[in-house]
Amino acid sequence: MPQLLQTVLDTTDARELAEFYRQLLDLVYRPGDEPPQPGHDDIRGRDWLVLTTRDGLRRLAFQQVDHLPSSTWPDNEVPQQLHLDMTVGSRAELDAEHGRVLELGGRLRCDRGDDPDEPLRVYADPAGHPFCLFVG
Repeated sequence: MPQLLQTVLDTTDARELAEFYRQLLDLVYRPGDEPPQPGHDDIRGRDWLVLTTRDGLRRLAFQQVDHLPSSTWPDNEVPQQLHLDMTVGSRAELDAEHGRVLELGGRLRCDRGDDPDEPLRVYADPAGHPFCLFVG
């Protein structure tokens, strides 16, 4: 049976999006994909980048594209097509992560943080991909 290796997100700025998720999820770059030294060309960042866990398990990859329409969800003009689900352990953690997501460049799309059964918020990352953060 095939094994899922990673989820790949298209983006018009692979380095920016990789940095967003690296910081949000405390991931690290695959060896060789780290940002270049200041003043050096970011060859890898113009094509394909991979983020892993600290023990080397691949989680997310970012593929550079020339054009990417942002999802307009909850309006279906440009549907989500795919989104990432992320959980935290409590409502307090959900509220704390809200500020971090916004500081990193995420945008709030839907706020159901007060839902007694499943508190959640839906955000768009800097490239416009939706993702959910909820108490799980």
